[in-house]
Amino acid sequence: MTQLSVQTTDVPADGAAPPIPPEAGKRPARRSTDPRGQAGPVGRVLRVLGLTVASVVFIYPFLWLISASLKPSQDVFDNALIPHVWQLKNYVEIWHAVPLLTWIGNSVAVTLAAAVTVTVSSAVVAFGFAYFRFPGRNVLFALVIGTMMLPSVVTMVPQYLIWNWLHLASTQIPLWAPNLFGSAFYIFLLRQFFLGLPRELFEAARIDGASYWTMFWRIAAPLCRPALIVTFIFEVQASWTDLVRPLIYLRDPNLYTVPRGLKAVLDQFGDGGEMRWEVVCAASVVVTVPMIVAFFVCQRHFTEGIATTGSKG
Repeated sequence: MTQLSVQTTDVPADGAAPPIPPEAGKRPARRSTDPRGQAGPVGRVLRVLGLTVASVVFIYPFLWLISASLKPSQDVFDNALIPHVWQLKNYVEIWHAVPLLTWIGNSVAVTLAAAVTVTVSSAVVAFGFAYFRFPGRNVLFALVIGTMMLPSVVTMVPQYLIWNWLHLASTQIPLWAPNLFGSAFYIFLLRQFFLGLPRELFEAARIDGASYWTMFWRIAAPLCRPALIVTFIFEVQASWTDLVRPLIYLRDPNLYTVPRGLKAVLDQFGDGGEMRWEVVCAASVVVTVPMIVAFFVCQRHFTEGIATTGSKG
């Protein structure tokens, strides 16, 4: 009698399930969806080359400005990045010719005042539009956004008449005080952040007896810090480079900001003046360096805020 051998799997005596092979628990490898991983070496080389070219295009004007500020008058426009004759006295001369340090101090004071006021005021208004529910809210918000379509030159004369009536037209106050009422662009930006916050946080705070100001200052503002930092940096750049309002309001050279002072330097040493462009370039370098330093100091917060802004959209 022939015996048939049947191959059976080993079953544990206690009736437990058989062990799972190691390969069975592994998930199939997924293909990478990162375009950087699919580009290959040629794509990476092209990317680096493109970024290098773009960097040179943006950096070259500033390098030319530095080079021109170190040249004598006859060599300013020779387009050579390395001066044939180094003339460091251009920087010494500009410091003695005009009160450059005073202008920089004025710009720092006006810029900080403008950035702080517009950040706080815009955040308060944006929180109101995001949290409160009231009739006509969307219409009122649309009117606020619609003010961005109004050119700033339209309101220059009315604003000047108001400040002149207040006897403040020849001071630095008109350069930053309008920011106490917020900015439509910053209100829109911050409102989008506040709308992304869970409303349950504020409801729980209200149950605990928190006021509206406490909810804004203790909950909303810390959670939206990247957006507030971006707003602050944007306004610092805008206020530091603003020339129109200083030209309208400032008459005393001791009250000049950096852009208004550069205009005075251009009138004195540039076209129509002494035609000493190397001195103008030296002054331009001096007033540009603070913005570059501020950018590198705030670069991490700036990129974080921009990335968070994109994720909120």
